[in-house]
Amino acid sequence: MNYFDWIKLGLLFDPQKFESPSWMHQYAQAPAVLEIEDGYRIYFSTRPPMESDGNYTSNSGFIEVDGENLMCVRTISRYPVLELGDRGTFDEFGIYPVSVIKVGSKYRMFYAGWTRSVSVPFNTSIGVAESLDGKSFKRLGKGPILEYSPNEPFVLSGPKVRKFNERYYLFYIAGKKWVKHEGRAEPVYRIRMAESDDCEIWKKVDRDLVEVKLESDEAQASPDVFWFEGSYHMFFCYRRSINYRNRENGYRIGYAHSTDLYHWTRDDRASNLDISESGWDSEMISYPHVFFHKKDLYMLYLGNSVGKTGFGVAKLNRNNSI
Repeated sequence: MNYFDWIKLGLLFDPQKFESPSWMHQYAQAPAVLEIEDGYRIYFSTRPPMESDGNYTSNSGFIEVDGENLMCVRTISRYPVLELGDRGTFDEFGIYPVSVIKVGSKYRMFYAGWTRSVSVPFNTSIGVAESLDGKSFKRLGKGPILEYSPNEPFVLSGPKVRKFNERYYLFYIAGKKWVKHEGRAEPVYRIRMAESDDCEIWKKVDRDLVEVKLESDEAQASPDVFWFEGSYHMFFCYRRSINYRNRENGYRIGYAHSTDLYHWTRDDRASNLDISESGWDSEMISYPHVFFHKKDLYMLYLGNSVGKTGFGVAKLNRNNSI
């Protein structure tokens, strides 16, 4: 398949339209699906009201949707899946985003932990936590399991964990540089990968996986990889380095394919999912997450302001995809 035809089904979840807890006041970012017995648990990151100094914290929770009707929200988590880190730790101010996989009888969650900085707004590293029920997690340590290195000096984020052929792969992003624009520092990051035999000890591939096309300082985020019809497919989002919070330059969803997970061919035209003429996803679309339901392929994605009003869902029209 080298062309996808997506049918938008609409906005699935906006916390402001439900009776959500106070820590889930606004935003539903970076959705990631875990199949459960009679439906799906969708993890996402969210925010309480802005603090008095203009800063936010970010927590992660979940909703559960019905297996017979994906647009039916049955449950909203009352508590974050993981509490914020202790003072001075890498995840003191944010748990965003998360990716959950079942390993044996336990659930393992990989997440980006946020800390605040001085010369730039933030920095992030990737941590891990475990759970018996997939609803409440505990850290496996107070520090990150994937952190800065000479070729990845800052902003390790966006983890998506996958298992292919009895081996685990962790797709993520790593910072390349900060660009200063109109007094604001904007991060530039690229897609990377680490691999593991046991989902505990990880070896970085230590190179960018996807070429840049938009500009030399293009930022890429949220790599989501799956096996489908004889190849590996990756949906991700990308943007310009500056002035991207608008319709003209906002996030878009890109696509690449591979036969071995290490070498990728980019073809954004094949993703074929774009902004709408009006409404919640009329300025940008980002943070794609693809999953199978009853042999059909679905994509969750964010809309305007990187998920300020929640996430929606699209379904692949297989009759018009080649």
